[in-house]
Amino acid sequence: MQNRIKFLSYLLLTLISIDLYVFSGIRHAISSCSPVTKKIVVWAYWSLTLVCIISILYVFNNGEKLNRLLRLVMFSLVSVSYFMKLVFIFFLLIDDGLRLVRYITHKTFYLPQAAANGLTMSRSDFIVKAGLAASSLPLAGFTWGIVRGAHDYRIHTENIVLKNLPSVFDGLRIVQISDIHCGSFFDKNAVKKGIDMILEQKADLIFFTGDLVNNITDEAYEYAEMFSMLKAPLGVYSVLGNHDYGDYHQWSSQQEKRRNFENMINLHKAMGWHLLMNECVIIERQGSRLAIIGVENWSARGNFPKYGKIELAVKGTEGIPVKLLLSHDPSHWDAQVRQEYPDIDVMFSGHTHGMQFGLEIGNIRWSPAQYFYKQWAGLYKEANQYLYVNRGFGFIGFPGRLGILPEITVVRLTS
Repeated sequence: MQNRIKFLSYLLLTLISIDLYVFSGIRHAISSCSPVTKKIVVWAYWSLTLVCIISILYVFNNGEKLNRLLRLVMFSLVSVSYFMKLVFIFFLLIDDGLRLVRYITHKTFYLPQAAANGLTMSRSDFIVKAGLAASSLPLAGFTWGIVRGAHDYRIHTENIVLKNLPSVFDGLRIVQISDIHCGSFFDKNAVKKGIDMILEQKADLIFFTGDLVNNITDEAYEYAEMFSMLKAPLGVYSVLGNHDYGDYHQWSSQQEKRRNFENMINLHKAMGWHLLMNECVIIERQGSRLAIIGVENWSARGNFPKYGKIELAVKGTEGIPVKLLLSHDPSHWDAQVRQEYPDIDVMFSGHTHGMQFGLEIGNIRWSPAQYFYKQWAGLYKEANQYLYVNRGFGFIGFPGRLGILPEITVVRLTS
């Protein structure tokens, strides 16, 4: 509880600092407006800010009791509002840099074109007003991200060559999904279309790499029947993500938390998913074998749990030519898997969501996720080992996606 309060305190302090800095720029931009216009702008700005702060406080204390539509509205308002402010801050920082230069050199900067026409709009005025215009653009983008991007499922296909793959498994098709986050969904029909797309891939195996819910198992029950439709000839295998343990919920007792976790385990079984809890399954076909290893959440980042015990999960896989690992957090790969288990051929992860925001055009890829995770989306290879990081099926926090769209992965193993 103390950690939650400390986090909230830091968050509010950061947001208020952002608001004060942004307002200083807005006040500069409206300095030449009429007194009535100034009052309207000031009232509108601080009213919106107050609504955002109240929304954060209310969600922090009552988030799981909120109607999903109301929670969607609150998250959208806060996300879009502060992203617009961050865009504006970028221009303000440029402006303040020029102000510093002007202070040092005692020189005022004017736009060349404006000066040629006898106008005197300083470069500072132009930058601030350009910042205001640019900060309005995210409103359209984030609206699209909520209305369209949240469920704009994309299929990513990869061929992975494994020299030691038995010929009977050549061409094996694996579909991976990750980070469903049922507690965030608001459109069942759209989710059903995503499930239909998965089934259309005709997978031999289906992997789910964690985070079925946001906070509590109850969030998944209304979608359980839908996800139980996922079937594959060689089975559906799953592991847990950091959100599946109930660690982010305030429980009245440890017994209640333990009951929630038991419900999560039973739900995977009820949906027909084989939940791997630090264990493995051996698949045999015509005398050849392949190992599927699943660990509980294990992260190299200190703010996420290390429940995984890979040393237990790999028992019984000795001598098996191909080993596939399901582990929710991609930081596990560099921190432990590659260092201690070089015979694990492919690791399947999720967790990052690609931050649900970024740019992917051809070979150009950018997302804030890359500043937190070395491997944040797509296929990676080191020596003879592979890692695939799924961008996530659902979303959390911001109720949509912009640039980094929800993913259904199809991996084909070849020899």
